[in-house]
Amino acid sequence: MATETAPKTKAPGEKKRKQSQAVTHNTSGDSNRNTKIGKVVSTKMTKTIIVETTRQRAHALYKRVISRSKRFYAHDETGMARLGDVVEIEETRPLSKLKRWRLKNIIQRSALAEDTTTTTEKAS
Repeated sequence: MATETAPKTKAPGEKKRKQSQAVTHNTSGDSNRNTKIGKVVSTKMTKTIIVETTRQRAHALYKRVISRSKRFYAHDETGMARLGDVVEIEETRPLSKLKRWRLKNIIQRSALAEDTTTTTEKAS
């Protein structure tokens, strides 16, 4: 009689072993978090700003350039951002129902925001 060998099966509780993989750590200090650049459209909330980003794409069929905008709620701990500023926001853990971004840096100050500060200084 010929002996047949059954295919090797694992026991029900046995786990599949993973092959060892090289782990790479980010030593340069740059994070892998997503960042976006946009314009501050609202600063009416405490420690929260609304940043609007716009992107342009060509329509798939008609090739016409279409602008799409999206608003992001971002955390501004110090309250430095002002209306009209161009800012960079970075992805973070959920901070509230809508906030998943935080202010990384202010790229360009708004001329409108500068005018309001100078008028208050002149009044004093």
